Amino acid sequence: MENVINNENQYENKNEDLIIELRTLTENDYLGLKSSMIEAYSEWEGASFWGEPQIKKLVEIFPEGQICILVNGAIAGCALSIIVDYDKFGDNHNYLQITGKYTFSTHNPKGDVLYGIDFFVHPDYRGMRIGRRLYDARKEICERLNLRAIIAGGRIPSYKDYADTLTPKEFLKKVKGKEIHDPTLSFQLANDFHVKKILKGYMPGDVESLEYASLLEWNNIYYQEEEDHLNTKKSVIRLGLVQWEMRPFPNLDSLCEQIEFFVDVVSDYQSDFIVFPELFNAPLMTAYNHLGGADAMREIAQSTLPLRDKFIEYAISYNINIITGSMPFMENGVLQNVGFLCRRDGSHEMYRKIHLTPAEKQAWGMVGGDTLKTYDTDCGKIGILICYDVEFPELPRLLAEQGMQILFVPFMTDTQNGYTRVRSCAQARAIENECYVAIAGSVGNLPKVHNMDIQYAQSAVFTPSDFSFPSNGIKAEATPNAEMTLIADVDVNLLKELHNFGAVRNMQDRRLDLYKLVNHMK
Repeated sequence: MENVINNENQYENKNEDLIIELRTLTENDYLGLKSSMIEAYSEWEGASFWGEPQIKKLVEIFPEGQICILVNGAIAGCALSIIVDYDKFGDNHNYLQITGKYTFSTHNPKGDVLYGIDFFVHPDYRGMRIGRRLYDARKEICERLNLRAIIAGGRIPSYKDYADTLTPKEFLKKVKGKEIHDPTLSFQLANDFHVKKILKGYMPGDVESLEYASLLEWNNIYYQEEEDHLNTKKSVIRLGLVQWEMRPFPNLDSLCEQIEFFVDVVSDYQSDFIVFPELFNAPLMTAYNHLGGADAMREIAQSTLPLRDKFIEYAISYNINIITGSMPFMENGVLQNVGFLCRRDGSHEMYRKIHLTPAEKQAWGMVGGDTLKTYDTDCGKIGILICYDVEFPELPRLLAEQGMQILFVPFMTDTQNGYTRVRSCAQARAIENECYVAIAGSVGNLPKVHNMDIQYAQSAVFTPSDFSFPSNGIKAEATPNAEMTLIADVDVNLLKELHNFGAVRNMQDRRLDLYKLVNHMK
């Protein structure tokens, strides 16, 4: 039974030298443990205490789950736990059931939940953050053992003072809103636990709580279901961005040689992804300078599917996921700006540019797409938006709601003004959607190719802005206007931590009671 009473102002340091030790319990700790337990539960009328055989049993069956903190050699606080197969009990259980009538026969090393069966702090040491240290240690045990959650029944000792006017549900709401302070529940909520439900009759004899208890849960965001290690997704993902130089290529074969050169280089660094820029195959338009821009773009659209097939071949042979930037594509007489995700397992999917710039519509007669989705890869869920699309915050937010962790943005900009729009919006998307954003663009010149003659780019990888990330939100960036590759590692586990424990939590703190996005796309 969780009985944390938190009072940060109570402790007075009467000794200049304090030695604080966190360790697991041993059988020899029993007398000190019992003394501390009696003091901690002194205000709980009718409280009973663990006997020495019970503590000995816990230490035998699950030694790492029994932890204590000593201050100058005296036990100041303690947390006792077992592992249970939670599906066998569900949310409607009581303390006798979960502990096997205090025999701990319910402990199952192959279970999925760390269940807190006791937690207390000696009143003389409250105010030293003993409770927080013990909770943090429990969380580390949960993560280390790959258990999905910590669950416990927590006392609500202040409820007796409000029972005449408030139901347990109303009491809980006011504690959450900080209108009422409950010494146990308020502390647990402050330590990232949430209340699953209120239990009646959880601990018979708990007069202060009127036998009510809060069923508390802390979810382990690092939990991984057991699976074949070959199929386990990586947490640290290596990205390779190609800052491609626009220059004339005499034919498709020479273009493919340059593509393969970059794939080879980036794969040598064991990268998981390589990203090419938007309309990187525009140099093929030089063969059609005698045509208008719209006709020239339709001519090179004939090379898109052969290029897709080459990318699929490279993805397999170089063992790398390829984001092909974008290329013009004709379908049913309609010209669109599309690209392909070519996975290293040989599968592929098409993505389409949704928002077109005035130049794309007027000069080339392009039409925007109408599909938006995340893509599953062996490194997790990704999103891909082409250039101008990243300047519309609704699209990345819809992808983030689908679980996107990395957003790739192939782009093409001719001036620094255009580049600034793409860069600034991409960096904002990383912050507001708690994801990584990688942008890859083109440099160089294509003389006599209308609307494609000059390029400006500085490819980069952006991060959210919090303590676990670079203070400027930039993981890596290329040299402006120089052909090169940019290699950067991103850790998706940091995104989980940010989402649950960040200084601010953009995704969680949205007021969905006031507004929401509606996706009408395919």
